[in-house]
Amino acid sequence: MGEEKKSLIKKIQSTGLMRKIMADYFYFLDRASKDENSKVAWCTSVGPAELLLSFDFAVHYPENHGAVLGSTRKANDYIPVANAIGYSPDICSYLTSDVGAYIRKETPLARAYEGITGLPKPDVLVYNTNQCRDVQDWFMWYSRELNVPAIGITSYRDLGEIKKEHLDGIVYQIKDLIPRLEEISGKKFDIDKFSHIMDLSKQCTVLWKKVLKTNEAVPAPLSFFDATIHMGPAVVLRGSEVAIDYYKVLLKELEERAANKDGAVEGEKYRIYWEGMPIWGKLRSMAEFFIELKAAVIASTYCNSWIFDDFDPSDPFLSMARAYTQIFIVRDENYKEHYIKDMADLYKIDGILFHDAKTCPNNSNNRYGMPERLEKTLGIPTLTINGDLNDLRCYSEEQSKTNIEAFIEQLESK
Repeated sequence: MGEEKKSLIKKIQSTGLMRKIMADYFYFLDRASKDENSKVAWCTSVGPAELLLSFDFAVHYPENHGAVLGSTRKANDYIPVANAIGYSPDICSYLTSDVGAYIRKETPLARAYEGITGLPKPDVLVYNTNQCRDVQDWFMWYSRELNVPAIGITSYRDLGEIKKEHLDGIVYQIKDLIPRLEEISGKKFDIDKFSHIMDLSKQCTVLWKKVLKTNEAVPAPLSFFDATIHMGPAVVLRGSEVAIDYYKVLLKELEERAANKDGAVEGEKYRIYWEGMPIWGKLRSMAEFFIELKAAVIASTYCNSWIFDDFDPSDPFLSMARAYTQIFIVRDENYKEHYIKDMADLYKIDGILFHDAKTCPNNSNNRYGMPERLEKTLGIPTLTINGDLNDLRCYSEEQSKTNIEAFIEQLESK
C-alpha cells in the first residue's frame, strides 16, 4: 500500500539537480562560517539580498530554515522552547521554531548534510519588514543573543497605488545601509557589482515566472506542492549563475511535459488556486490527497512572491525599491482581490482554497470577506481551511480532508 501511495506523485527529473545545488549552498555557508576571511549576513527572504551579495557576504535566510523545520516536522519540538522564554504561540511559527531550535542547538541540516553542525554565525542581520513586523523582532532577538548588529528597511503596508514618495523612502533606506555594510564587510560599495547581481537576480526571477506560467497548460505540468520545493533556489540563490542554470533545466522539462500533456495530476478534472502559506509538514500527504481527487492545485500567491521582474540593473536602487514594495503581501485588499481574480482567469481556476494560517495573519487573506467577494465576482466556489505554516497543532487533517472532499463535490456539481 505504501508503494502505491508513493507512486501517486509524478517525479520531476530536475529534482536531483535541485537537491545538489541546495546542498552545495548549505556547504558553502558552512565553509564561510569557519573561514575568518569570510563574512556572513542573515537576511529576510524578500530582500535586500542583492545588496549583501554585492559586498560578498555569504547569505543565510532564517525563513528558509524555518520552512526546513516545518517540512521535516521538527517545528513542534522547538516552538514550545521559544514560548518558554516569552514568545507567544500566536506569533510567526517560523520565528518560534527557528529560535527554539537555536536554543536547543539543533538543526535538521546537521542530519541532512554530513559535517554541518549548526547554522553560520552572522556578522550582521539585515531585514525588510515588507513581509511583516515579526521578521524585525526575530532578527532583534538574534542581535541581542549573538551581540551582532541588526539593520534593515521598514516598509510601507496596505498600499494601493505605489507613489513616488513610497519608492523614494525605500531607496533612502537601502542607501542608508551601505555605510554599515562597508564597515562590517571591510569593502567599499561597488555600484557595478551591485548592478551585475541585480541582473543575475532578474534573470533568475524571470525564469521562475516562466516555470510557474507553464501551468497555463491543460493539464498543468507542475503542482503547487512541487513548486514550494523548487522555488528554493529563487529564495536562497538568486543573484547567482547557479540559480539561472537550474531554472533553465526545470523550465525545459516542464515545457516538454506541457507539450506532451503530461500533467502533474493524472486525469486532471479540477484546477485549484491556493491562497496563503503552505502547510509545510503536510506537503506530501496533501499532494497525494488532491491527486486522488483528480484536483490539480496549480497556482498560488505564495510561489509568485519571488517574482521580481521589475529589477533593472541600469537603475538598481529604484528598481529594487519598486520590486520589494509592490509584492502582494504589502498591498491593500482591493489590489489583492484584483490580483487573485486575474490569476483565476489566467489559469482557468475552478475553485480557490484559502489557508487561514494561525500564526501568519499577514499571509491569511480570508479574514476580511475576500472569499465571499471573489465567489460573487468569479462565480466559483471558495474554501477556507484552518492550519498553520509550521505549528501542526493548529491543523486537523481529518477535518480538512472532509472539507476538501465536500469542496470538490461542489466543483463537480458545477
